[in-house]
Amino acid sequence: MTSLLFVYNASSGFWNKKIDFAHKMLSPDTYACSLCALTHGNFGETNEWKIFRKSQKVAMEFIYKNEFEIQYPNIKVIYPVVFSVSSKGLEVVLSSEALNRFTSVEALIAVLNGKNS
Repeated sequence: MTSLLFVYNASSGFWNKKIDFAHKMLSPDTYACSLCALTHGNFGETNEWKIFRKSQKVAMEFIYKNEFEIQYPNIKVIYPVVFSVSSKGLEVVLSSEALNRFTSVEALIAVLNGKNS
């Protein structure tokens, strides 16, 4: 595995971020990005996630779905999703379905540690 690509089920841009912030605050149970909900609190990245991310040897990139669709217009997936990126291309590491089952950032970290070892 060369690197990991995390694709959020959210769009980039000032107003999109404001709407997402409000949605997470007012109705977290219906927020559409389980990856965002696991790795970020209401005011930014969680400490657990930040420590994990900074401790990894594998490169990690984080992008929004609209950015992914521009870079990879021929790849159709359900968001959020985590890919491994190598010379062979993209391979799904964690599907949207898998990410939606996690109930804590610690569980996500444990699975990612298992895939990186």
